[in-house]
Amino acid sequence: MNQQANAQIPTRAELNADMEQVEAAVREALSYAKQLGASAAECAISRSRGINVGTRMGEVETVEFNQDGALGITLYRGQQKGSASTTDLSPSAIRASVEKANDIARYTTADPFAGLADAAAMATEVLDLDLCHPADQSAEFALSQALACERHGLAQDPRIVNSDGAGYSSHVGFRVYGNSHGFIGGYLQSRHSLSCSLIGQTEQGMERDYSYSLARNLADLWSPERVAEEAVAATVARLDSRKIGTASVPVIFRSDIAHSLLGHLVGAISGANLYRRASFLLDKLGEQILPSWLTIHEDPLVKGALASSPFDQEGVATRARDIIKDGVLQTYLLTSYAARKMQMQATGHAGGIHNWYVSDQGQDLAALCRQMGTGLLVTELMGQGVNLVNGDYSRGVAGFWVENGEIQYPVAEITIAGNLADMLGNIVAIGDDRDPRYGIQCGSILIESMKVAGN
Repeated sequence: MNQQANAQIPTRAELNADMEQVEAAVREALSYAKQLGASAAECAISRSRGINVGTRMGEVETVEFNQDGALGITLYRGQQKGSASTTDLSPSAIRASVEKANDIARYTTADPFAGLADAAAMATEVLDLDLCHPADQSAEFALSQALACERHGLAQDPRIVNSDGAGYSSHVGFRVYGNSHGFIGGYLQSRHSLSCSLIGQTEQGMERDYSYSLARNLADLWSPERVAEEAVAATVARLDSRKIGTASVPVIFRSDIAHSLLGHLVGAISGANLYRRASFLLDKLGEQILPSWLTIHEDPLVKGALASSPFDQEGVATRARDIIKDGVLQTYLLTSYAARKMQMQATGHAGGIHNWYVSDQGQDLAALCRQMGTGLLVTELMGQGVNLVNGDYSRGVAGFWVENGEIQYPVAEITIAGNLADMLGNIVAIGDDRDPRYGIQCGSILIESMKVAGN
């Protein structure tokens, strides 16, 4: 543990002063790029300071303080592009980096689609979305959270015999972006997390599971006791798992993994995959790809939300929109580069999506199980068997077998398989048990049928 261990709460005044210095450095870089004859330039920096701690079996394993963030500089000479970066924000270091970017641009091949996002698309106002809530970053506080969580978990059930550890982190910082259109904007942000992983054992063997909480505001983070109890419940529920035979049955993706299924939708409608013609949803804009009762709404401007942002990584203003409306694909997700490739307009998705809210039918998970009758409830996904080009989907899973609408027993060593286009189109129902820890807020998803193979 070093001398920074007594670091406490970074103040907003400190953060704003730091961000103002970075904005000045961005202006310096853009001004010098213009002096060197650049036709356009852009700069970005995400700076973060915080603490990560880890414990295992009541002992401290790690205490790490960090502060990072490099200024990235991209300079254009016509359609030629060069990039460089520096962690030193002194005027001389910034000028040296701009010169490096300029030298690189002289030797790159001209790309007719390279350049900044359109000036008209820039955010005209950087809204305060309440994304920054600094918290105590002392080692003492961080360790108290992790140790309390792990100790509580180990004391709840005699079948919990070991721990894979607990962790606490708290980070605060900002993002600043500027370009030669005259746009310079920045906003403060914070993120805090607490996690615990436990190991349970019976005569039939051992199982591991975990729980975690994630929030921008420490006040919204689950207590150490709640995280521990969730981890205990998840671990104990998996003990004495069985294998099942091969069949085609309905499948529920529980809410804490349901977002991954729609994450493949994100990839399939993202510009880079579309202009490379590497997506199973090519040319589907304006067509029905999900059931007609299903809508996905995006809102980047929700105050305090984990995936909120007033502008994207190119300075393009973000806005609320329907991604899917009544099952019909309303928009692709396009950076400025992808938009020019596809002769379309940038959509404000450079850097990712922003707060997707997936419609539901008002049922909880128990009601979805009753609707399913007999089938598989998936609670863990393993492997990477997803092909976005043709939609083929094959993953290892663990979960629970359901009969007569009731969970019967845990199951493991299973593979599920299907095609993403069919899976998305055959969603029967979505629950109201949204998980707020993800940028895609979606309840549990019931799919009509998938191939299930026991190993």
